[in-house]
Order: sequence, then structure tokens, then C-alpha cells
Amino acid sequence: MPIAYTPGLRVTGDTTIRATRRLPTKGEVLVAVGQRVEADAIVARAEMPGELHTLRAAQMLGVEPHELTSHLTKRPGDTVEVGEVIASTAGLWGLFRSEVRAPVSGRLEEVSEASGHVRIRQQSRHIQVRAHVAGQVAEVLEGEGAVIEARGALIQGIFGVGGERRGPLRIVSPSPQEPLRAGDLGDCTGCVLVAGAGADGPSILRAADAGAAGLVVGAVRDEALRSYVGYDIGVAITGQEDVPMTLIITEGFGQLAMAQRTWDLLVSLAGRLASINGATQIRAGVIRPEIIVTREELAGQPGPEEAGAGAAALAPGARVRIIREPRFGALGRVSALPPELTEIETGSRVRVARVRLDEGDEVVVPRANLELIQE
Repeated sequence: MPIAYTPGLRVTGDTTIRATRRLPTKGEVLVAVGQRVEADAIVARAEMPGELHTLRAAQMLGVEPHELTSHLTKRPGDTVEVGEVIASTAGLWGLFRSEVRAPVSGRLEEVSEASGHVRIRQQSRHIQVRAHVAGQVAEVLEGEGAVIEARGALIQGIFGVGGERRGPLRIVSPSPQEPLRAGDLGDCTGCVLVAGAGADGPSILRAADAGAAGLVVGAVRDEALRSYVGYDIGVAITGQEDVPMTLIITEGFGQLAMAQRTWDLLVSLAGRLASINGATQIRAGVIRPEIIVTREELAGQPGPEEAGAGAAALAPGARVRIIREPRFGALGRVSALPPELTEIETGSRVRVARVRLDEGDEVVVPRANLELIQE
């Protein structure tokens, strides 16, 4: 029987998590192999040079490049504040004075008498990388960072916005079929909220305004996402949006209930510290938004069987989600994989799968329209 491979979501209460924490530039690693770290521990740090700004100072003053030095009010090495005058001319009889003001704060780094340019370097930036998950340092990446290993729960979503945040899980919907309601929020400062079927734009904004660190929902509508982010999300990687709260969608877009398995797992983890990241990339090199909850009580127990290692096989009994209309978001199990090509509504002949949906129907779906849910 032919074997098909398709990307899959992980929804598991026990897996080995390896979080690679890497600086964007060379720096100093602060941890050692075998060291135990908490989620907010700084594992590496670096100093990034400030941005260099070039001003055509001589041109702005109306003087020759070699005359620029005599008009400077600041010298190379001096610190400057944004808006401060760094060069000027007196003008004719004190009139028609010309000035060059610093567009940024920093240090006057260079003056060129050949070009008449002045260069200002902004202050350097200090960058820190935190562990993000509590665990043990499994590997040190010399000058770059470290790999943190832990046992715990991993729930991957299909889409998210916002970067890394942490907070205790708090369930705010009575069931996976119920959407988030503003009245359910209460005091949610610093919490990662879990709602069921989704949330509309005002509810998402209300949760963010209330100080929630994150919101995990089954689905949202396009307009709700747009109202929260402020613009249409393209196909590029997400996770860098300037939003006050990370939003993770587990099922799809529209009005979809959160999968019962995902809901039950999140409910069982309520009150525990969750590390979340909304970064998503749907093209080559797929990146999934994820919720990680480390579970120290699993330490020392036999390791979980890693069903997600390598490519996952689509086979009878596999748990799947349909990722195309008309059954977008429906969950079920593969009941059969006919080996012959089957003609579908478009007229194409493709390999299909028979899927027994959770609501009882059996449907025939092109295998390319299925996504594995790795259990």
C-alpha cells in the first residue's frame, strides 16, 4: 500500500522538548551543560552596534566639503542628542543661518572632508535570550546560545501572531464549543487565556487591554484578526507583530470549536506556567505556533515514544484534520487509503483517503487536503 507523508500538528501531554535559544549575533553564553534553568533565566547575551546614520552636512549648510570642519559645533567622539545642532553657518550679517541637527541620539563617529558627510552612531543595544522553557541545558552553542531540554506537554496551533510570552494557563470558556465572552475575563493580568470556539475582535482587544499575556482559541474570523493586528497578514513569517498579547489559533478561521483532545489537555494543565509563541510560517520550513507546559513530575520516568520524529505516515487509524473546504477544520480518523487514483469534482485524478469524521460521517478527501494530528 502506498504511504503518503504530510505535515502534522503535535498535541501531546508528554514529549521531549528541545528548545534552541540562539542570539542573532555572536555573544556570551551564560549557562553550562547540565545546568537547570527556569523559563525566565537569561542563557545568552550580546551587544549589537547601534545603527549608523549619514548626513550630507556640507550640502545642507551650502559649504564645500573641506570647509565642513570649521562649522562643526560637535567633534568626532562627542555624544549628541536628537535635535541638537551639530554644525551651523552664521549666514550673511547673521541672517539666513543654516543648521544641521542630529536626527538621532548617539555619538558623532566620523566627519569626512572629502565627501562632506557626518556619521552618527546610535547607542549600542543589549540583547538577551531567555530559556523560555524550564529545563536542563542539553547543549551549549559556543558564542550563540544553548539548547534547553525538558519533558512536558506540547500543543501546536495552525496560526498565530505575537512573539514569545509566558504565563499561567487560565480557562475562560465553559466548553470547547463556547466562544470567549468579555464578561468571562475577570482578572487575567499576565495569564495565557484558553477559550473554546473563538473570539471576536472586541473580545480579543478586551483581553489584551486587561493585560493577558496570550489567548488560545479554536478559530477567529479574518476581520477579527485584522482589527487586532491593524492590517492584513501576508504569507511571510509572523511573530514580530507589535501587539500586546500573543494570539494562537488551534483549528482554523471562521467559527470552529476547539478540538476536544486539545481542549481536554489544556484544561488538565490549567494553572501551570505556559510558554507560548505565535510565530508561524506556512511555506517551506514550516513553523508552528505552540504552547509548551513543562511537567517536572515526568522527570526520571521512561521517555515518551516520539511519534513526531521524522516524517509522519498517513495510515488507517491516523488522526487527521481536513484543511480545505467544504469540510475545512473537520476532525476524524483515516478509515481507508484506496491505492487507485480517484476522480474528484475538479476532474483531476488524485490519491484519496476515506475519513470517518468525529460527527459520524465518512467522506472521501484528497490526501493533499489532510493534515496529520500527531498523538
